Amino acid sequence: MLTLPVETTIKVRFAELDPYGHVNHAMYLTYLEQGRAEALEAADLSLSRVAGEGFQFVITQVHARYLVPATAREPVIVRTSIGSLRRISGVWSQEIVSPDGSTVYLTAELSAGITDRNGRPAKPPEWIIDGLRRLVKPAADGTGG
Repeated sequence: MLTLPVETTIKVRFAELDPYGHVNHAMYLTYLEQGRAEALEAADLSLSRVAGEGFQFVITQVHARYLVPATAREPVIVRTSIGSLRRISGVWSQEIVSPDGSTVYLTAELSAGITDRNGRPAKPPEWIIDGLRRLVKPAADGTGG
């Protein structure tokens, strides 16, 4: 069974730091992307499988809130789930936290869609929708996102 949010551990590398010793702000987007890719893999939706069937996930909007700078002192954890899902689009909820979860470095919501190989919005097959549903975090009342 898939546990939500899906957690991805990322080791911060020296080259990802700015002159102040903090993770460069642009690197957080790369970390979020890795988290989404691993969440999709956990839901049996590897990017290669999806692409092999003629579909792709595209990010259309990112809203990120930087809270505390991360450094190279310890790895970071990317927590990933889907907050809401429609037929060809959804909103991903992600956060980057310290290994013990006590520090939240960044929170983000990303709008994403599903397109064909030519970038046109496309209705995906049911197996993709089923996989994405596995990543939807239930609402506080237990009804789903």
